[in-house]
Amino acid sequence: MTDRRSRVLGSLYGLLVGDALGVPYEFHPPSALPSLHEIEMEPPPGFWRAHRGVPPGTWSDDGALALALLDALLEEGRLDAAAIAGRIVAWARDGRYAVDGEVFDVGGQTGTAVRRLERGVAPTEAGGTDEWANGNGSLMRVAPLALWHQGTDAELAEAAHLQSLPTHAHPRSQAACAALSLTLRRILERDMGPDEALEDAAAALEAHYAGRAPLADELRGLMDAPQRRTPTGSGYVVDTLWSAMHAVRDRDFESALRAAVAFGNDADTTACVAGAIAGALHGIDAIPPRWMQALRGREIVEPLATRLLVRH
Repeated sequence: MTDRRSRVLGSLYGLLVGDALGVPYEFHPPSALPSLHEIEMEPPPGFWRAHRGVPPGTWSDDGALALALLDALLEEGRLDAAAIAGRIVAWARDGRYAVDGEVFDVGGQTGTAVRRLERGVAPTEAGGTDEWANGNGSLMRVAPLALWHQGTDAELAEAAHLQSLPTHAHPRSQAACAALSLTLRRILERDMGPDEALEDAAAALEAHYAGRAPLADELRGLMDAPQRRTPTGSGYVVDTLWSAMHAVRDRDFESALRAAVAFGNDADTTACVAGAIAGALHGIDAIPPRWMQALRGREIVEPLATRLLVRH
């Protein structure tokens, strides 16, 4: 049985490896991607890679903002929206948590939120609330919260909502972040498979959301969404969650991440979320050594990983 520390490390490094693996394949339709066995950190010759100036093995905004959240949690010892927002701005403007300090991919809703934060808008009010503001920018970074948190399910759900607010404040994004957080907790603590873990997480959230119409309605919509049956790897928060869930189902770590990238479209974020789940399922040793060796920015993540393990 994979021990908890291995699962925690696997989830943290898994999200970074998944993000880096998906970066060259972002924005491509599935039909334009190489075959599954050719999906590697370095794409095959002749493939027109996204972000052509970015060296293989480099994580993008997904990994950087996940590390920003983790750093805020470790430094503050609690979830503080202002601390998270400050680190998001530091990433966007100064390259903090980015490999080589280079920011090369900023989501539209996150960029808008950063500008609002810089104008002095409160962190809990900076995120978009429109139904069309449900990109995956808060879902992609939330996994470290589940690795760090030690409270109740209800407290974890509320923390997942709060960390979403600085960039993505719609109840749909909040509910998706809570669902992924509670799913990861069940994988880590109860050794559940991903489908069982998500169903159990949804049941816990349904009880927690009783009488809270927006969140309860969004949770039901999430669990009944057409993307559950036909995910496409898009940047829509519901699609990202179900695409990642589809990718990890009955697959080892390597196969899961290749399946995630193979959706194309927002390939790095799908693989980032899938990597967090698959790493929690299979542990750090399941990540292929060649991918770990290719991962850049180890000097950024290793001190945070060491501090995180102190809690475990």
